[in-house]
Amino acid sequence: MERIAATTDTVILSFSAGKDSIAAWLALRPYFKRIVPYFLYIVPDLEFVENSLRYYEDFFETRIYRLPHHGLWRMLRGLTFQPPGRISTIESFELGDLDYEELRDMVCVTADIPLRTFDAKGIRAADSIMRRSNFKLRGGINWNRNFFYPVWDWRKAELVHRIKESGALMPIDYQLFGRSFDGVDFRFLYPVKQHFPDDYAKILEFFPLAELELKRYEYAKTTY
Repeated sequence: MERIAATTDTVILSFSAGKDSIAAWLALRPYFKRIVPYFLYIVPDLEFVENSLRYYEDFFETRIYRLPHHGLWRMLRGLTFQPPGRISTIESFELGDLDYEELRDMVCVTADIPLRTFDAKGIRAADSIMRRSNFKLRGGINWNRNFFYPVWDWRKAELVHRIKESGALMPIDYQLFGRSFDGVDFRFLYPVKQHFPDDYAKILEFFPLAELELKRYEYAKTTY
């Protein structure tokens, strides 16, 4: 962070509302005058997600920009949980790929900051062997793509301590799913339907056949 701060006083932050991105935001604050966070949604305007985002906007006293997740584009192109009647309409949109560089530049344009402003990501080496190998090879800064990873070398104990010390609360996602919401498979759909039926209805607006995920579960219970 010192190396990045030597080149700029402004960064953007990919913010999932998960523990790693919360810790990354906390880690950035001593080094940068302006932090521009953005959240990538799988389904827009889910109330339980928005409640968390509003909480962190108040806690950090900073607006969080909302943008579509590249996974949403990918699932729509792949006709995930789509009925036959929607296929021609979705294909007529000719949805292209969205990558992190494009999303970053959208944030930069919206926030009126230079394109390719450094993008901080809350990713840690301890999360997987693959990530550990990548960080060991490349370090915590990707100079070619203007990405960096403020908490890449943090252990979970340090991360949890820093969050508790700050007074920031964890989002309800961790009570429901054990992680932040980022998909439309059974792990997420079942708790959302149980606890937030209105949000579940919104998910079905985008993915009408997602109900099949729950039907598979019900069928398996009665069969086995």
